[in-house]
Amino acid sequence: MKKLILLSLSLFFYLNLQAQPGWTVGDFHQHTTFTDGSYSIFHMMTKNAEFGLDWWANSEHGGAFKMNGLYSGIDLFGGFDSTGKVLPVITYWDSHSPTKLIGDGTSGKNPKMWRWQSIRDFSYAAVQLTRKIYPNKIVLQGVEWNVPGHEHCSVFILGDQFKQNDNANAVAQFEYLFDGSDKDTTGGQSQGWQDKNHVNNHQKAVEAIAWLQQNHRNTSWAIIAHPERKLPGKGGYTIADLRDFNNAGPDVAFGFESVPGHQKEKYRGSYSNTSAGGGTYGGAGIYSAKVGGLWDAMLSEGRKYWLFSNSDCHNTTDEGGDFYPGEYQKTYVYVSDKKNPQAIIDGARSGNVWVVSGDLIDSLHFFVENATMGETLVTDKKSVNITIRFHVPSKPNHNVWSSYNRPEVNNVVLIAGKVGNKIDPSSPLYNVDTVATTRIIARFDANGGITDSKGITSKKWSDIGNGWKEMTINVSVDNHMYFRLRGSNFGLNVPNQTDGQGNPLSDTLEGYGKNTAAKSFDDLWFYSNPIFVKSNAATSIENSSEQNIRIYPNPANKYFVVECEEASTIQIFDNNGKIVYFDKASNSNNRISTENLPRGVYYVKITNNSNVTTKQIVIE
Repeated sequence: MKKLILLSLSLFFYLNLQAQPGWTVGDFHQHTTFTDGSYSIFHMMTKNAEFGLDWWANSEHGGAFKMNGLYSGIDLFGGFDSTGKVLPVITYWDSHSPTKLIGDGTSGKNPKMWRWQSIRDFSYAAVQLTRKIYPNKIVLQGVEWNVPGHEHCSVFILGDQFKQNDNANAVAQFEYLFDGSDKDTTGGQSQGWQDKNHVNNHQKAVEAIAWLQQNHRNTSWAIIAHPERKLPGKGGYTIADLRDFNNAGPDVAFGFESVPGHQKEKYRGSYSNTSAGGGTYGGAGIYSAKVGGLWDAMLSEGRKYWLFSNSDCHNTTDEGGDFYPGEYQKTYVYVSDKKNPQAIIDGARSGNVWVVSGDLIDSLHFFVENATMGETLVTDKKSVNITIRFHVPSKPNHNVWSSYNRPEVNNVVLIAGKVGNKIDPSSPLYNVDTVATTRIIARFDANGGITDSKGITSKKWSDIGNGWKEMTINVSVDNHMYFRLRGSNFGLNVPNQTDGQGNPLSDTLEGYGKNTAAKSFDDLWFYSNPIFVKSNAATSIENSSEQNIRIYPNPANKYFVVECEEASTIQIFDNNGKIVYFDKASNSNNRISTENLPRGVYYVKITNNSNVTTKQIVIE
């Protein structure tokens, strides 16, 4: 018996020490009474676990706030008012002793504490306790960054979190240095942090991204929140802004939450008519909902820029409230180890991610040959096989506002786009947020035979049992491309919902400012991230001609040669869009040394009076 017990214990510890790869469900940011949320942090932590999340980040606004989120909230009993309504508990920092507020501007009655301090000393303490309460969950301390010159961004830095003497000082330092609402000028210096740039503009935002890239390259993210939204006094985001961020920090600024939170609010997604697109489209912002829109324009440069979702939960009152994290929206991230917080970061950065609303599906497999989401398939074939599988949930979703709690997928569309080179920041195309080469190329449904307004006839998917549906298709490959998926419970030409290709229409057609929880649960979608496909002839040209140009050898080692018939200029850009070489070219062979260039992918731009040609080269 003792041997059997010892063997069982050994097996238990062995299995728990091994990496556990697989899909995880998470949420990037939500709010408590530490900032402008309505619930205590422990209530929100409980709801994250209740609605099935595997990981979540407590990422609330930067700036300064009055309440102690440990002891404040409508979830706590604070007595009754004259009408018998339960009052929330409000605990100010100066009523909870001892609490020493650090930094300037922290005096007077009910003073505000700078967010960097509440993250460091109080919020993170709650996160540490939550990890003990839910040992099988990964709980992260982040911040919802008030981006200088812009709206918001979910930021997380692993730093010393999860170490033996763990802390969230890296997140606190970032908030102090770069948050547009943090006006503290002395508190951070007392922690030994460098002085900060007090200019509140786009340049400072780019500086912050570059700081993350330099100091926390593989251990942080900066994921733009509700990118289409623009509130009074806050700038929104253009494609040039997002390109700037991605150029400054490709390993940290790798995506956006264009399927925003606030899906229960009367203005769905909290997107008013001032937002880009004038509102949401099937719950998604116009940047991701529009085929050939901003997201596709980013992908068409070959940028590894991914789509995410979040709850952005502040409160869940019936009118104008939010859904709890995981209650309506989910972001699925494939990780190498479900127990490792670093794997969450790596998984998000990899792009092997998909998002869904209302649990329309609960599993998605998407492959081009053997490559999956976020990956690049390199092939010599003229066509590739694409396989799609999704799983229908075996139980109702969380809709308690209507009887529609077992939604069914009506159709899945395959979207394809061509990939060119990164656009030079000096080019007028840098500000263009549409692309004409992305389109829907196939549609699948339960029966097949339905033709859309562009003449595409749907193909029937296969029911392979146990709730799984499967689709396969062989498609031609045109040099460098990407493929992505979108699915919905709505078909074609549904009044106020979809057009003749099944694209989502503006949610304002259901009544501007009249969204409800039931309406959101009636209108459900899922989106995959893309798979790139690339031929071995790695040449991509946009708005240009070949000009009889040759570049060899490719890959290059110590040098490469550019052959061109006409006198030209030659520019070389690195993978971040930075110019690393510029010179005039002769009309014959131009030998360029690569000995001072780090290994990697570069773009060679050859210009004469009438033509521009861009070619890719690999330096080994």
